[in-house]
Amino acid sequence: MDREFLIDLFTDFGPVTIRKMFSGYGISADGINFALALRAGLFFRADEVTIPDFEAEGSKPFQYSTRAKTVLVNSYWELPARLFDDSEELAQWARAALAAAQRAKVKKRPKGKKAVAPKKVVKKPPAKKQAAKKAVRRVGKARLVRSSS
Repeated sequence: MDREFLIDLFTDFGPVTIRKMFSGYGISADGINFALALRAGLFFRADEVTIPDFEAEGSKPFQYSTRAKTVLVNSYWELPARLFDDSEELAQWARAALAAAQRAKVKKRPKGKKAVAPKKVVKKPPAKKQAAKKAVRRVGKARLVRSSS
């Protein structure tokens, strides 16, 4: 799917932002990503509210393979093929996907920055005391050297 096709596809939905992502595009509205257009197809954001609609259409969640396993991404489901020919209904599904993405964003509200404990300040003794300690050490060492000879 190319950019122009996606722009035309979402005409009835409203303005979308299309950005390069992975091997395809991320599609967002109002700064919220709600769809992925990849080589494997067009996937809409889904949650417990919208997944039954995708299941009823026989859609499957997005998945990809790594060397070790196949990863199932249950938050994005493949758009039913029939919707490519019905832009009004596609717009309804897109609105539902945007709503699912907004609900997910609310659930994941960023936690406030953790309060950082103030650093412990190590107080150095005043310079005079340090110099006096060094002098005592030197004198002590000198006495040790003299007494051992």
